[in-house]
Amino acid sequence: MRFLIVTLGCAKNEVDSDRMRALLLADGFSETLDAGDADVAIVNTCSFLASATEESVEATLALAEERSEGVRACPIVMCGCVPSRYGDALSDELPEVAAFVRAEDEDGIVGVVRDVLGMGADEGAELPKTLRTVEGTSAFVKISEGCDRFCTFCAIPYIRGRYHSRAAEEIVSEVRDLMEGGVREVVLIGQDTGVWGCDLGEGETLASLLRRVAEAVRPYGGWVRVLYLQPEGMTDELIATIRDVPEVLPYIDIPIQHCSARVLKAMGRSGSPEELHALFTRLREEIPGMVLRTTGMAGFPGETDEEADELYDFISEEGFDYCSVFAYSQEEGTAAARMEGQVDEGVKLERTQRLIDLTEQLGFAATAQHVGERVRVIVDGIEDSEDGPELIGHAWFQAPDSDGAVHIPYGEATVGDVVTVDLVDSFCYELIGELVEEGE
Repeated sequence: MRFLIVTLGCAKNEVDSDRMRALLLADGFSETLDAGDADVAIVNTCSFLASATEESVEATLALAEERSEGVRACPIVMCGCVPSRYGDALSDELPEVAAFVRAEDEDGIVGVVRDVLGMGADEGAELPKTLRTVEGTSAFVKISEGCDRFCTFCAIPYIRGRYHSRAAEEIVSEVRDLMEGGVREVVLIGQDTGVWGCDLGEGETLASLLRRVAEAVRPYGGWVRVLYLQPEGMTDELIATIRDVPEVLPYIDIPIQHCSARVLKAMGRSGSPEELHALFTRLREEIPGMVLRTTGMAGFPGETDEEADELYDFISEEGFDYCSVFAYSQEEGTAAARMEGQVDEGVKLERTQRLIDLTEQLGFAATAQHVGERVRVIVDGIEDSEDGPELIGHAWFQAPDSDGAVHIPYGEATVGDVVTVDLVDSFCYELIGELVEEGE
């Protein structure tokens, strides 16, 4: 029996889909990428924003429409954030869906799929040692689930529950298996990675976890990257670990959302322009050559023109290497959705575009500054271009799937290799490289 998985949303959902894939494959199912060949279709949904919920529902209905128009009749299973957020109400709203699986129940996907297909349980099936099927050169590894911050604009704690850390032994074991399978970079992710270990006992910190993961990747020449750190999570121990452990990349992703002290307080967050400037100054002083990524939000309820300018000026002054920008979304069930002073949609979009224009200008310039460097590059794939096939990879300062890539004329290298490259040109967030022969 064949299954199709459609994954929407962030890298954390990609990891969840991969766990479900591993469970189904271990139970004897096979995967197809064609809806027309599937016996069951699984849609792993996102509901972080209203637009993401709409996209998830539309993708589900599109599958249902394909099925009704003669494509192989197969039940649809909706998983992840949308069922977690809206629960039992979905049964009446989406009769096209055969089963709904909340995020915390996804490890039971085999039983759900067997049930909707009318199959009995397979008592003889053995669980795989590691619930991953990654074949690429980089792999996202979840180190925690849920969130305790309850930012007023965010529904994640209501969707994913309270924060809980994944055990270090389990994380390190997965990392070793991934490395043995050919992965050369692990990217540690979670809703709030900086507080990992806070619920596990004394001495368990993100810094201690990074050191253990670094030991696991060292024999393979692997890289370790960590994403989604909050400003409060940048402890002395963590800064020293990022600086001093070679396998841990000096790439720091700190979503600030805003810089105005008043706006941050209304968001349920802390900080001020002075505190954030001091943090980034310290990071640059203690970790020379570090790359910084952040996230900014435009149009939060009550944001004034002056506060929008304050955020613009702050980002401009800091000159982040990478910065994602999104417009505030009035999310059902959040405190911010009930606040007075909701910003006009046109104003939100104008402020958002203004920030995007700025961050692209800064990001393109930061990318161009790497021209002339000799760097190690992980080869992720091979693509056809106007000039023939080329290797596509990424350097240490480029997070996979988000920061651009290095394009290299085809040479003596293949997917999974870590090669030495001279960076000779750039365009937007992309770089052009030339392979360096060993010994040069």
